[in-house]
Amino acid sequence: MKTKHEMDRDELRPEYNFDYSKAVRGKYYKRLLEEGANVVVLEPDVAKAFGDSTAVNEALRSLLNITRSTQRLTKRSGRNKSRAAQER
Repeated sequence: MKTKHEMDRDELRPEYNFDYSKAVRGKYYKRLLEEGANVVVLEPDVAKAFGDSTAVNEALRSLLNITRSTQRLTKRSGRNKSRAAQER
């Protein structure tokens, strides 16, 4: 048989009581679609390399900038190759 003290511990605190009859299903669904919500789970070894999400975002932005500049260089050299082929 439980003592009074054990019974009290099993009860939720008043601040945790939630009236689900007032809940609205999908309340933030449209906002998530409009604003977008991307969650990416990093592997543990990758997560160790970064202190926080800001560091991850900075690294990814740097990678994107490098990719863009490399694509520009590749496109330029591709144009030169096509011109050389046309001249032949």
